[in-house]
Amino acid sequence: MSLPASPPTYAEATAGDKERSVGNLPPPTMPMHPSWAYVHPAPSPGYTNPYASDMSSPFSDPSSSGSFDGLSGSSWEDKNVRRMFIRKVFCILMVQLMVTFGVVALFTFCEPVRQFIQYNRILYLASYMTFMGTYLVLVCSTSARRRYPTNMILLGIFTLAMSYMAGMLASYHNTKVVMLCVGITALVCLAVTLFCFQSKVDFTSRHGLLFSLMMVLMITGLLLIFTVPFGYIPWLQTAYAGLCALVFTLFLAFDVQLLMGNRRYSLSPEEHVFGALCLYMDIVYIFFFLLQLFGSRE
Repeated sequence: MSLPASPPTYAEATAGDKERSVGNLPPPTMPMHPSWAYVHPAPSPGYTNPYASDMSSPFSDPSSSGSFDGLSGSSWEDKNVRRMFIRKVFCILMVQLMVTFGVVALFTFCEPVRQFIQYNRILYLASYMTFMGTYLVLVCSTSARRRYPTNMILLGIFTLAMSYMAGMLASYHNTKVVMLCVGITALVCLAVTLFCFQSKVDFTSRHGLLFSLMMVLMITGLLLIFTVPFGYIPWLQTAYAGLCALVFTLFLAFDVQLLMGNRRYSLSPEEHVFGALCLYMDIVYIFFFLLQLFGSRE
């Protein structure tokens, strides 16, 4: 039994270069090293990796290298990056929720503040316009939501505007109803988060269903506007509020699994502001519709 041949030396591998130079032939542009000796150079500035994620979109599909509805391939191989990303998003989210429910408590329990905001409704309109402006900038502009400290400033303004709107709506409800809705919202968020971390059900692949439910809610809401001239219909408003709370609970599960990164679609680890924004919107909207659901009899 013969031993395998050893790899050639550098002199043996480049012996052809000397023969080329003797014959007045131009030498090759690269020494003819054996294949095991090649070192791949760094990519040039104009090089594009077809398997790299599209960083212009906050979403990615690790299962494919192509794109679909703005979603493209991404790698989540480093678990430490994912843990740090999730920790950062939840830290930002907790600060947002503390500010929001602190404003809700102030507007609910402090009677002079409650009367002031109810008699100055123009501030609600201003907060709504601020909310829409900052929301559109954070969602549509990739550079704005990734550039520090611009992203944090915009997110802070967005949170304050949304907090004022939440406090304004809560000021028109009974204190017990507000506290009940806060407690239910907290329990729902905890239950959904635990379910998403333990369940094998992939909500990220159900984005078509969620889009259809959102269209149903929008059309139903537009139809409810036409019932205003005929008077307030309590059972219809209660049913609509309950349906909206259920749909946004599904959206919360969808966004939590996007954050986890081990499903079909995931968030880019650079989109911590976008991730916190999505979760915050879901939680606040659940609180809004629970207020409408339990406070519809007032």
